[in-house]
Amino acid sequence: MILTDELCDELCAAAREKSVELGVDISFAISGLPRAYRRYGDALVLSVTLVPCKAHTAAITQCETKNVVAAAAEGGPLMAIQANDPRITLVAGGYPLFSGGKIVGGIGVGGGTEAQDCAIAEHVVAVFNETVRTSGE
Repeated sequence: MILTDELCDELCAAAREKSVELGVDISFAISGLPRAYRRYGDALVLSVTLVPCKAHTAAITQCETKNVVAAAAEGGPLMAIQANDPRITLVAGGYPLFSGGKIVGGIGVGGGTEAQDCAIAEHVVAVFNETVRTSGE
């Protein structure tokens, strides 16, 4: 299993570190199947439900949630996907996690602006990629 408890703890720490650097309280989730959830400080109450959905959406669509919008639009390949699964969200801040070219899960970040959420998520993905690369997974 790639998303071990130790790796999930490392990713949570990376999200927290970047959120502190940016000065924003966040919620953070790791999913595919739910693996971890943290709400730091006074993160927006909305993020309690939204962030796990961001992680879920990124994992099942295998793309960043901000890019699911075009695919979910009328005529798109995933048209109205959000109407079929209440866990699907089209809100930015969800990113997939890949190892060896295969999807292994997704992360969700929420509580800041779109740019802050994405910066934190991109930092976490970079930590994930480096950890997986150096561990040989």
